Amino acid sequence: MDIGVPKEIKDHEYRVGVTPYGVKALVEAGHKVHVQKGAGEVVGFSDKMYEEYGAKIAPSEKEVYKCPMVIKVKEPQSKEFPLLQKGQVLFCYLHLAPDPEQTKHLLKQGVVGIAYETITDQNNRLPLLVPMSEMAGRLSVVMGNTFLQLKYGGRGVFLGGIPGVSPANVIVLGGGIVGTEAARMAMGLGANVTIFDKNLTRLRELDYLFGPLLKTRYANPVEMEEAIYEADLVVGAVLLPGGKAPVLIKKRMLKKMRKGSVIVDVAIDQGGCCETSRPTSHSDPIFIEDGVIHYCVTNMPSACARTATLGLTNATLPFALNIANMGYKLALMKDPHLLNGLNVCEGHVTNQNVAQDLGYAYVDPKTLLA
Repeated sequence: MDIGVPKEIKDHEYRVGVTPYGVKALVEAGHKVHVQKGAGEVVGFSDKMYEEYGAKIAPSEKEVYKCPMVIKVKEPQSKEFPLLQKGQVLFCYLHLAPDPEQTKHLLKQGVVGIAYETITDQNNRLPLLVPMSEMAGRLSVVMGNTFLQLKYGGRGVFLGGIPGVSPANVIVLGGGIVGTEAARMAMGLGANVTIFDKNLTRLRELDYLFGPLLKTRYANPVEMEEAIYEADLVVGAVLLPGGKAPVLIKKRMLKKMRKGSVIVDVAIDQGGCCETSRPTSHSDPIFIEDGVIHYCVTNMPSACARTATLGLTNATLPFALNIANMGYKLALMKDPHLLNGLNVCEGHVTNQNVAQDLGYAYVDPKTLLA
């Protein structure tokens, strides 16, 4: 199979869908890999390295998108929509539920969209989302600590405090991978950290994991709201796989929050868990509303793109090989966990949450493939 690897064009997106080592594995399996010129340059993977491992360097994205399978990182941008082809396998993050425009174009073009973020494993986890969730969780605290500085409009608070000065209050909404890693980083800096979740089993696990350093609380809306008012940093880390994130921070709440406090809405890829959140970029990462700083960058891990690329491709390559080796239909039918990644297929929506959130008819992927 001919596989295309385009250069990412989203703002400050430097990750690449396949590393030179991934190219080697795909070529050894009998596939031809076409990597767009300069696709991995920023993260240390030169065109020469790709060629040495068997890739063909494509001069433009048009050449890459002629391939029957395209492996990338972020969802296609508007400039890329016309390049998509009917029946083409698109293997990347899609985040369709909060993005009706992209969904419309993928359906119109008839692509086979297999989304990293909804592929599962035998433990019902999201293995292709985990490495980037780990990075985003850790980065959320780094960014929060940065934008608490006075020069950005923040409160002038350092998360860890110093001897004789109290540390900052950090509230984490959601006890999954993002929330756990955010809490870990914030505690490492010495902050007062409280994590909210509705899953009591998960709260017990976190209590056992971190002990008295971490305060765990059930996500009762009233108590959660009161805690947010006293927070210096709030990390939104809630996730509904494939669907829009629930809105936990209402616009009315901002007026009671501390002026210069920071919300890092990691859930922004799925619409955000703060009512006032809107997507931002690495070029223009924050905005202030009612005195509260919002950081809502939709591709946070690209801030450390080399680490992110290596972590992501470690997880995606085995799935990419299976799709290429067997063809997407057989690969999906043989692996129910990969099948969960199928969000759209030749004009049909095959993910229930996407269909529900965007008002499309849901088509059972098994029926469609059969």
